[in-house]
Amino acid sequence: MTKVIGIVGPTAVGKTALSIQLAQRLNGEIISGDSMQVYRNLNIGTAKIMPDEMQGVKHHLINIRDISERFSVADFQSLANNEIDAIQKRNELPIIVGGTGFYVQALTENLSLGADHYDEKSYQIRQKWHQIAVEKGNQYVWDSLNKLDHKAAQKIPVQNVRRAIRALEVIEKTGHLFSEQPDQQALNDFYLIGLNTDRKVLYQRINQRVDQMVQMGLIEEARWLYEHGGLNYQSGKGIGYRELFPYFQGQTDLQSAIDKIKLDSRHYAKRQLTWFRNKMEVHWYDLVSGQDSIDDIELAVKEWLNK
Repeated sequence: MTKVIGIVGPTAVGKTALSIQLAQRLNGEIISGDSMQVYRNLNIGTAKIMPDEMQGVKHHLINIRDISERFSVADFQSLANNEIDAIQKRNELPIIVGGTGFYVQALTENLSLGADHYDEKSYQIRQKWHQIAVEKGNQYVWDSLNKLDHKAAQKIPVQNVRRAIRALEVIEKTGHLFSEQPDQQALNDFYLIGLNTDRKVLYQRINQRVDQMVQMGLIEEARWLYEHGGLNYQSGKGIGYRELFPYFQGQTDLQSAIDKIKLDSRHYAKRQLTWFRNKMEVHWYDLVSGQDSIDDIELAVKEWLNK
């Protein structure tokens, strides 16, 4: 399997800067794992890296859709896997960078993405087993899987409760054994780097980023999207745009809209952290405080690459 680095974490925590430095040190190419950076012309609100900031590092899955087009997690999974294969053939290291948790999870775990995969029933099953794990422990969850699907349980360590829950979800949802699912095995080998910092500091950085976006022209960018039908598009649902639409309609004032962007961004950061902590195996670092360094991350990655 191809080895792939992933850089995940909440917004405004330094993923882009780290990705450039790691790509330069490790001969990498970057694949965006962000659901909004695929859209052309939406640059400021998506915190999209611009060509003059890439420092010669190749980037993929940026600016590949018009604002009127949909972009699904299945689209991302397929395109990202294609890019991983192409990058590997060039003897470069694929690096996934982004904060869209379900996109990254779908890629790392090679999730089956039928039209009904991510629905309320799946969510309820997953939450039920997460609660059981909290109350009764990982061993109980694994034993439950072992009774239903011994073959699947033998391939999943007891401590990997996320994987065990995923298997139980598939069994309950489909009525078929997880071990009989042909596409559940990961295609590639991932090492996920998670960036985080003190919650108060993170929220300050988010607020500052929004103010910077406004100074850079976010209002004008959002107005352009609004005037080109953004209310009716998936692209118009992104944070930083949807909060400004009521302002353009005369339903709120500008400062209230900006405050709403900050609030929604902070809430999103909290959801991102919850997703990455609960659903993936992530190695966490804090570069903002100086507790960890890029050298620390590079060393850990090199050790993993050499295994």
